[in-house]
Amino acid sequence: MNKPELLLTPTSVNDILPLIEAGADSFVVGEERFGLRLAGEFSREDVKKAIELAHSKNKKIYVAMNGIFHNDKVDELEDYLKFVYEAGADAVLFGDPSVIMAKKGLGIDLPLHWDPHTLATNWYTCNYWGKKGAKRAVLSKELSMDEIIEIKENAEVEIEVQVHGMTCMFQSRRPLVHNYFEYNGKQLKVEKDKDNLYLYDPDRDNYYPVFEDSNGTHIMSPNDMCIIDELQELIEAGIDSFKIEGIFKSQTYLVEVTKLYRQAIDTCVRDVDEYEELASDWLEKMEAIQPENRPLDTGFFFKETVY
Repeated sequence: MNKPELLLTPTSVNDILPLIEAGADSFVVGEERFGLRLAGEFSREDVKKAIELAHSKNKKIYVAMNGIFHNDKVDELEDYLKFVYEAGADAVLFGDPSVIMAKKGLGIDLPLHWDPHTLATNWYTCNYWGKKGAKRAVLSKELSMDEIIEIKENAEVEIEVQVHGMTCMFQSRRPLVHNYFEYNGKQLKVEKDKDNLYLYDPDRDNYYPVFEDSNGTHIMSPNDMCIIDELQELIEAGIDSFKIEGIFKSQTYLVEVTKLYRQAIDTCVRDVDEYEELASDWLEKMEAIQPENRPLDTGFFFKETVY
């Protein structure tokens, strides 16, 4: 049985070694100017250090260039892509074809992971981008378990699936919160690294985290996805990578979550019966470390979540 990669989105360089010790196989890093909704901001020096640390432990670093690029950024892509290549990154995440064009312009050999956020919803499209040079497709978070498995059965590229953490519900290029306060004569900057602004839904008693950055306004899910007790079908289907999303999470939390998923994945690959016996225990341990305002659910895997 194939053992999927356990992929983390760290909040800083300081997360890398503790998460490797906890069981992480790979990481997504990058900077806000080129990547979208990153758990932490990584300068070029940070990216180099992350690659150095990960490679010293035979782990991988993927650099995010999956932003929504307008004309003002297109001329910067080759320079950043050249930096990423020379730094030794294992792959680049992209959603915009301009990244493929920049890679061709440089004539470099660097694996690409297609990560278009909500657009990877069928295997035809995954294979289309595979033919354009993508090695992997990062599937939409809004797919059911059956849809994911069907895609994997027909995919000619690697398939990555998020299994834990927060998801994005809404994005606008406009700084909506900033504009609102400016309209009311107030100056307020909403930043990603300050988890202190929410939209509140009294009917559902839900709090939706909000942040703004150069990519616009992002409204996040009120719950954290968690399918640690539902991994068997995905592993048996041959999913290549399981992602744990680290946005708005502490290093301590990410380490503990990584340890639990590492145990669950290794056990399922080794002995499915043992995994089934222990699955509910892992879920209980996950619930015990979960913040009170962030209940767990299974996202769209079984169509339970409706935002």
